[in-house]
Amino acid sequence: MMKSQRIMFNPDVMGGKPCIRGMRITVGTVVGLVAAGYSVDRILEAYPYLEKEDVFAALAYAAWRSEEYELNLATA
Repeated sequence: MMKSQRIMFNPDVMGGKPCIRGMRITVGTVVGLVAAGYSVDRILEAYPYLEKEDVFAALAYAAWRSEEYELNLATA
């Protein structure tokens, strides 16, 4: 599993979704904004408590997760 100091999981925050530094902003939110055409600077304006490295960490996590796959194990 990819390790990051910026991407955290807590079942009490956003239902356990991957969040930026434990805040209530998910990786999915950041990646969605990038996909919608928002620049890093515009994201930082909208979320001033984020840092540029948070945006890059979210993108790196999403890229890593998209390459991961799950195998269903046969059960008896």
